Amino acid sequence: MGLWQWLKQLLFGSTSVEVEIRTEEKRQESRPTPKLTPLRYHVSSWENRLPWKREFVSQRPYRFACNTDIWGMYNDGYVDLSLDADFGQLERWGLPKFSNPEELAEWLGLPVGRVAWLADRVRRGDWYGDPATDHYYRKFVSKRRGGWRLLEAPKPATKAVQYRILSEILERVPPHPAAHGFVRGRSIVTNARPHTGQAVVVKLDLENFYTSVSYARVVAIFRRLGYSREAAIWLARLTTTQAPENLQPPDRDARLDWRYTLRHLPQGAPTSPALANLAAFSLDVRLSGMARSFGAQYTRYADDLTFSGPKRFLQSLDTFLPLVIQIIQSERFWLHVEKTQIVRRHRRQVVTGVVVNERPTMGRREFKQLEAILYNCVRHGPTGQNRAGIPDFRSHLMGRVAHARQLDRKKGDRLMDLFQQIDWS
Repeated sequence: MGLWQWLKQLLFGSTSVEVEIRTEEKRQESRPTPKLTPLRYHVSSWENRLPWKREFVSQRPYRFACNTDIWGMYNDGYVDLSLDADFGQLERWGLPKFSNPEELAEWLGLPVGRVAWLADRVRRGDWYGDPATDHYYRKFVSKRRGGWRLLEAPKPATKAVQYRILSEILERVPPHPAAHGFVRGRSIVTNARPHTGQAVVVKLDLENFYTSVSYARVVAIFRRLGYSREAAIWLARLTTTQAPENLQPPDRDARLDWRYTLRHLPQGAPTSPALANLAAFSLDVRLSGMARSFGAQYTRYADDLTFSGPKRFLQSLDTFLPLVIQIIQSERFWLHVEKTQIVRRHRRQVVTGVVVNERPTMGRREFKQLEAILYNCVRHGPTGQNRAGIPDFRSHLMGRVAHARQLDRKKGDRLMDLFQQIDWS
């Protein structure tokens, strides 16, 4: 007999209180899980304003235009996908205007054939990895909880194009206010601050966040910004990648996740965080509204979802969490169930590395560890303390000290005094 059952029997015996408790437990078990009404997305009228027949032309409208044979038609001709740009929408965001590959290449300052090669428009059939034609460096890194993650870093030519797309297109479109990861003016501190002093903090994690954003979703993002179908396809191909089918993880028994073999956002490209934030905009809208209706707060830092609220929010989690899971699944993301955490106030509540029980601050253990590293650097020199082999150890320590000062100015100043005493010569 457990302690709670013993106390109930001691205080109440086999009275009606016991019956009421058991009845309430059965009522909770029999209560059906609430279901959400599926969203009906409205297609903008400007996408359908052109007569379909105008898109089929006899002469090639621009280089790399699709032949009608690809569309299952046997007459000679081409498909012009550059006619449906919404220049008013592009002007609204202050975005560069181009509708076809030749105009895109002129904006990038590159030959159109070079852009086609970077966009993999000249590759046909199944692709098996060839370092000479691959535009990415691919490397497997182990996860803390087992398994592998594929890092895909673009090569210099691809990275230069992606930085241009990032600075002149993607950074001009603001993400949802709940998104704090990789957004100018926001940080892990702004992500943690709304969850300070709450009765409960709920943390969820999205699995394979970047890989879940498919090529089709990236095309839809650029289409929504106002670009024509042709321009959106080329921009999406320049910012997504497809792992070769013969790529083998380090474990011989492991198989490559099938999502990597389809075009997806690469983890390592400069454009991926911004595109992932835009892909999750609808997710943020729905989860923010859901949290508000339950009297809770919601923020997202990349793939980390955080909810927090008062005691009544804690009591409604049995209804709230199934609804959140339905929203995540309907928005075509994957929930990492094993990383779900529900932390009450009497325990240490940490949101993106920031302790939020009373006020945003650095954890005691992390502060003591950083203080010890700085102290040893002062006494014995920084070389022996760089056990992880960090290339720019000075900048690394400076960043950690600046982070500590952002959370707690008094403690941060103590660390800064130690940092300034280090002899880096």
